[in-house]
Amino acid sequence: MRRYVAILIALAVAVIAMFCSRDRKRFFSHEGVVWTTEYHITYEATRDLGDSIQLILGNMDMSVSPYNKASLISAINGNATTRTDAYIRRLIDASRTVNNESGGAFDPTVMPLVNAWGFGYKSGTLPSRAQIDSILTFVGMDKVKLNGDTLVKSDPRVMLDFSSIAKGMACDEIGRMLARNGSVNWLVEIGGEVMASGVNKRGTPWQVAVDMPNEEQDGEVRHENAMTIALDSAAVATSGNYRKWRNEGGNKLSHIIDPRTGDSRSGTLLSVTIVASDCMTADAWATACMVMGENEVKKMMQPRHDLGVMTIAADTVTGSLVVWSNAAFADRIQPQ
Repeated sequence: MRRYVAILIALAVAVIAMFCSRDRKRFFSHEGVVWTTEYHITYEATRDLGDSIQLILGNMDMSVSPYNKASLISAINGNATTRTDAYIRRLIDASRTVNNESGGAFDPTVMPLVNAWGFGYKSGTLPSRAQIDSILTFVGMDKVKLNGDTLVKSDPRVMLDFSSIAKGMACDEIGRMLARNGSVNWLVEIGGEVMASGVNKRGTPWQVAVDMPNEEQDGEVRHENAMTIALDSAAVATSGNYRKWRNEGGNKLSHIIDPRTGDSRSGTLLSVTIVASDCMTADAWATACMVMGENEVKKMMQPRHDLGVMTIAADTVTGSLVVWSNAAFADRIQPQ
């Protein structure tokens, strides 16, 4: 009898241990390439959520990637449909908010200008002033509006490119999915845009390094840490003109195109890093600030508490780098 009871107890302990092990949280990591850039995702959960991550990335690719000819945004840009989905509507609404607050510096309808300058999916000779002015007639957020789930363009030549906000939205989407599945501690990074929650596997706050604006050397990206910031329930995004550029007749052309003037944006400002409560906002504002330029950014962002802002600019006299940040960003900087 005692032996029978002992066997039952052993079986019960084994069953309990099996179910407890299923519910025990541990850290998982996933990495890969999406939209020609790398992603790295780390999260604590009771099970592997890789399939859900891939579903989000795949759905967003089929919705908002202008480089996917089968995507919904490609069909909209080609005037094959006026139908939108939830992703596109949210991106339009968020873009309009940043567009209004930045005085038009952020604008996803800039795509025809990006193509004209050879930084999109089309290439050719540099545009003339007359060509730029012609394109500007159908660039601007005032050229698009939503009527329910229908996108109304004022001109069929209007095109949308969410490349400067979609990676941030993807970070947010994956973060929300992880939270729905009970994950408290996670970090999602796509192409340098980061959203983080909780702590890392060591139980300490997530630490995110901000790169110095170093150009590629022999096709290789040289990473050098400018500073490290702490993130919890916050996002960080960086935009710069120091890697994606080309030389035309001795002139350095940046891929940052000002939607207000149509010009390739050059100047002393090399990179902008934004900290915000969500990555979609951080992503959009990083691009907006690069368009605005050093002086305009400082004037607009100095008093803001909802956005942490850091700029790295070149001193044209000494050739050194000048780092500036507002108080909301400075509070997050970690000791080196």
